[in-house]
Amino acid sequence: MDLAYIPSPSTGVVHLGPLPLRGYAFCIIIGVFVAVWYGNRRWIARGGKAGTVADIAVWAVPFGLVGGRLYHVITDYQLYFGEGRNWVDAFKIWEGGLGIWGAIALGAVGAWIGCRRRGIPLPAYADAIAPAIAFAQAIGRWGNWFNQELYGKPTDLPWALEISEGVNREAGLYHPTFLYESLWCVGTALLVIWADRRFRLGHGRAFALYVAAYCAGRAWIEYMRVDEAHHILGLRLNVWTAMLVFVLAVVYIVVSARLRPGREEVVEPAAVRQGGNGKNGENGEKDGQKGGGKGEDGIEGTEGDADSASLAAAASGGAPGSGAPSPDNDTEGDPADSGSAGRS
Repeated sequence: MDLAYIPSPSTGVVHLGPLPLRGYAFCIIIGVFVAVWYGNRRWIARGGKAGTVADIAVWAVPFGLVGGRLYHVITDYQLYFGEGRNWVDAFKIWEGGLGIWGAIALGAVGAWIGCRRRGIPLPAYADAIAPAIAFAQAIGRWGNWFNQELYGKPTDLPWALEISEGVNREAGLYHPTFLYESLWCVGTALLVIWADRRFRLGHGRAFALYVAAYCAGRAWIEYMRVDEAHHILGLRLNVWTAMLVFVLAVVYIVVSARLRPGREEVVEPAAVRQGGNGKNGENGEKDGQKGGGKGEDGIEGTEGDADSASLAAAASGGAPGSGAPSPDNDTEGDPADSGSAGRS
């Protein structure tokens, strides 16, 4: 007799009159809101403007959802095409099936479009939202719990997941791989936050660290799963994908650190321009003083209004004539470390 286990919901849908409320969709939506909220705090702490993360997310989220679904449908095409299958099911995203690899890849395209429209370097934006994405994944994985999917091998551990009889599944107790991945994502987010504080990661390296850490855990968790999947040389396709992306992320970190050491001083030129005009920083003569005080966004004042050449130079890697950022001007890292957070 099993004394302890994690029960699964009897249903993943609650009907509010004619309107179906699906647990899977709720988890995805909550994850997106958390990512935008926390990403916005980190972006402000880096010297960006409030609301920028949400504006870019308008592009990134739809692209990410489409990319995640495309990856799932392409790599698991046998579930939707062929004898006895209905291709219309490929559009039923609420039934589960989002591939994180496709979501990140196509979501990055959407983020790039949003960044281009605002004159923001994509690597800086990616660094700011990296732990926020990991937290969103941790929340989104609970959608698999509602759908009773993505569980592992049978087990009698106290935290085993109870699965009921259903289509393509047998009743029993299994490893809750959705829970393992959710906890791993939380750990990944905390790792990136710590490393960002400790090493002042920039130029996309915080995002690459998130990718590498996630892939390391995903390869292990994927190996435990028992749901249907394509295999190459005895390993599941997603295991190979995780290993390949892990190597690429590590190579990026090493090469980027050599070619572009340090961190971007300016991540959003519009915030510098706004601060220089006295809207967010200290105005009057203080804006015209060399090495003027910090404004509410934590960005140091410049000599008068920054001209277009100065802004272009700042956006490409630092203010003209400036060296490495001093410890007194550290507005990066977790929002808790920056007095600028939440005041813009």
